[in-house]
Order: sequence, then C-alpha cells, then structure tokens
Amino acid sequence: MKIRPLYDRIVVKRIEETQQMQGGLYIPDSAKEKPQEGKVIAVGTGKVNEDGKKIPLDVKAGDKILFGKYSGSEVKLDDEEYLILREEDVLAIIE
Repeated sequence: MKIRPLYDRIVVKRIEETQQMQGGLYIPDSAKEKPQEGKVIAVGTGKVNEDGKKIPLDVKAGDKILFGKYSGSEVKLDDEEYLILREEDVLAIIE
C-alpha cells in the first residue's frame, strides 16, 4: 500500500534504538520511551500561504529527522507503524 501525505504533512518511520541492558536489568517495551528520531518516507506537495502560492517543504524523502515527543498521529499500514506529522513539528534534520 502506498501513502501520499497532503500539503505540509510528512510520513515518518521511527528509527528504533538497539536494545540495551542497564545494570543487568531488562527494560520492558512498555517502560521505554518511543524514539524521537525517524526516517522520512513520503512528503506532501507543500504548504499553501494566504496568497494561494505553494511553499515547498525543506525535508525530503530519505532524510533522517528529529521530531517533538508528542508530535503527529500514529497510523498502522501493512503491519508497519508510521507517524504523520506537519513539517513545523520537525525539530532538525540529521546530516
């Protein structure tokens, strides 16, 4: 299934951190925080300003980004979890 976000929205797949043991204790998935780092899968066409002109997005598919902790909406497609968020929720592009 393909997904194409609209306007200034982007589709992100979270990048999972490697599982680490701290002090020999196992940390269950329910106690872990979700990562705030992801890879951009798809981008919309751009934001429309008051004049009706489209402003292209700074992020593009394939970029590695940091986003806010409670940003976006989670969706599940083909047993994969994605996050749909606005470009303004992106904090930084990792180069």
